Amino acid sequence: MNTGASNTEVTVIPGWRLKFGILIFILSIVLPLAGIPLLTSLDLSKTITASISGGLLVGAEVLGIVAVAVMGKQGYLMIKSHVIGFLKQYGPPRQVGPVRYRIGLAMFLTPILFGWVSIYLADYIPGFTDHPLVYAIAGDTLLLASLFVLGGDFWDKVRALFIHSDRVCSSGDDTN
Repeated sequence: MNTGASNTEVTVIPGWRLKFGILIFILSIVLPLAGIPLLTSLDLSKTITASISGGLLVGAEVLGIVAVAVMGKQGYLMIKSHVIGFLKQYGPPRQVGPVRYRIGLAMFLTPILFGWVSIYLADYIPGFTDHPLVYAIAGDTLLLASLFVLGGDFWDKVRALFIHSDRVCSSGDDTN
């Protein structure tokens, strides 16, 4: 007998578990982001700073798992669907034009090539030996921005590099 009701089951997530899980998850992100810079500003030995920083990172991972356990499967899936929906809304388009693609490739390759060359030319790059972190952050930011400029098809091309059975087919390739 069909009553016209949907076969999908809607589960109500307890409010306090979801809120507490989100709080723990936020804490797992904030703890290393705030704690590690604070540690480096203190006058501690490098060994102690590295040990505590490692502990903060491991603790953050454990807190992330605890957050999922507190939220439960339904809470985790709800948060995941919201995050994925947000990323799809602001993520890169599937296809891009040739000019945008070339600009994205230049943005993608610049930090990689700079990373290779900078070791050999460090003395000739202004401020590189004194402030390498600034160059590293700028390069990482440029690399991440390039992935949005390149579009979604670029991710498929990168993915194909790691799958042996995938083939590159040009638009004029009619053979299988």
